[in-house]
Amino acid sequence: MNPDDLSDLRAEFDRFVREKCVGNEEESHEHRANPDMGDAVDNEPVPAFVDAIAQILLAPSQCGVYISRFDIKRVAEAIDESLPIKERDKMLKALFRHTTKRSFLEAAFSEFNRHINGRILIYQELGEAFVSSQHIFEGHIDKAVKTQKIFKQIIDDFDEIEPTFDPMLV
Repeated sequence: MNPDDLSDLRAEFDRFVREKCVGNEEESHEHRANPDMGDAVDNEPVPAFVDAIAQILLAPSQCGVYISRFDIKRVAEAIDESLPIKERDKMLKALFRHTTKRSFLEAAFSEFNRHINGRILIYQELGEAFVSSQHIFEGHIDKAVKTQKIFKQIIDDFDEIEPTFDPMLV
């Protein structure tokens, strides 16, 4: 390759960087400081059960399984909701923020149960394959089943909010 070609390529690259990247330093610095960009929606209040669910569902030591951001996104898509990928707790709060109907909770928890049941099947297969570690997997399965019972309890205790014409009547 001709060394002159490389110098031309380097000059073109430097020009590109000056034109496209240097002017956006402030914006990129702001984005690096807060990649989530702190939506105002994240600060809105959530129903009381969401904090309890977040503490249990987002901690594998409590829940027995790890629920990823993509799992929460798949749950939302399965119930025809749209969520941006953020931190797991913010995604969970956004999913349940405007919950007013028991049917919505049932659908969401049904999808979470589907994901948890998939992990339980994996734990059962691993327990059969590695018999000496079966007690560890059984502990995770017990926690997952307990989490599913908590879902049912939240659904049973949930009071639907009926919309009214006059919000002051509530």
